[in-house]
Amino acid sequence: MAVLKDKVALVTGSSRGIGAAIARRFAREGAKVVLHGRDTNALLAVVREIEQSGSTVAHVTGDVTIFAEIERMRAEVEEKFGPVDILVANAGGSFTQPGPLEELPEDGWRASIDGNLTATFLTIKSVLPGMKARKSGNIITLSSAAARRPYPQSPIPYAAAKAGIQILTRVLAAQAGPFGIRANCIAPESILTERNIERIPDAQKTSLLDMHPIKRLGTPDDVANAAVFLVSDQSGWITGVVLDLAGGSVMV
Repeated sequence: MAVLKDKVALVTGSSRGIGAAIARRFAREGAKVVLHGRDTNALLAVVREIEQSGSTVAHVTGDVTIFAEIERMRAEVEEKFGPVDILVANAGGSFTQPGPLEELPEDGWRASIDGNLTATFLTIKSVLPGMKARKSGNIITLSSAAARRPYPQSPIPYAAAKAGIQILTRVLAAQAGPFGIRANCIAPESILTERNIERIPDAQKTSLLDMHPIKRLGTPDDVANAAVFLVSDQSGWITGVVLDLAGGSVMV
């Protein structure tokens, strides 16, 4: 049985990688999925793939660091499918190179904070009032193993933004729980997205295996499987959790 049948799910940053995998999996579980991104061609490729499976799908485009654009996109979703039942705030990325803190450019810091933490905050801010009014909803945020352990080579602004997303999610869970809303965070590590497959040399991939008790690297489908569990009734008494999806390399 499709565990998300007829749920309206908005997945930001879903034109590729983890977001696209979550959208595909939600669609297979019966959700009406809305993809989001700024690369229309990439978005349409995923839309066509989901459509070919017979699932219900649409897409929106816009900048999730601008509240007015998020509000516009939410209105488009509601006009097409109805209110958002499930939000996956996945949009983000690292916009600075690793390096000593004192050498980091201010614009790089602001780009990483805005592109991750602020974008997550604004997206939740847009959908939360409707969820509270309906006394129902599920929210997943995306953090990173970079926020779970201090590593000298981590991009500091990215790690700080992702750590902020974790406490944001936990406070949200505490505030929104009485309204029937659950909020959980997934913190992946070493996920072999399309970009990482191309970017990480084979020798480095092999060395990364040594960091993981489970001797393989993660896949976008690993994250999608966790996301389905966290928004399904099977996790109905779980909220405010940061789930380390890291093959055992992060244990806290």
